[in-house]
Amino acid sequence: MERGKILQILQQDIHTVIMATSDLQGKVYTCAIDLMLLENESLYFLTARGKSFYQRLMNNHYVALTGLKGEDTMSSIAISLQGKVKNIGHDKLALIFQENPYMQEIYPDEIARDVLEVFEIYQYDLEYFDLSQKPIYRQSFSVNQEKKEQGYFVNQQCVKCLKCV
Repeated sequence: MERGKILQILQQDIHTVIMATSDLQGKVYTCAIDLMLLENESLYFLTARGKSFYQRLMNNHYVALTGLKGEDTMSSIAISLQGKVKNIGHDKLALIFQENPYMQEIYPDEIARDVLEVFEIYQYDLEYFDLSQKPIYRQSFSVNQEKKEQGYFVNQQCVKCLKCV
């Protein structure tokens, strides 16, 4: 499947993902975050200054996230991403509100929106799993960095028992 299509599924179809961040002591936290925008393989989300989530993003520029879509396990797709984020301030905030009209109910005016800052996920590894296909379809790729091999690999000691399949 094309990278752009996978990213579109993540941002538009799944939209709300579980994102992990860590604090300065290495303690890990998760929260539900909406992926608001996709442009040129960068993903964008926002949060408010003053939140603990915001502070963790400012102190540690790495996140991991997973999004799921499907009725049950065997009809699901799962997309996981690990990468770097950067704060881009209010840049793209107007576009995010235009693309996500429900945000106007949460932050109805400019005063309410002033606390928001946009973050860009710009460098990452991504894995796509489609459990509805047999055999299970898996694809991985990297954006703006050298591709890291993931998963397990059969070596020369393989006896072709097919347990790995």
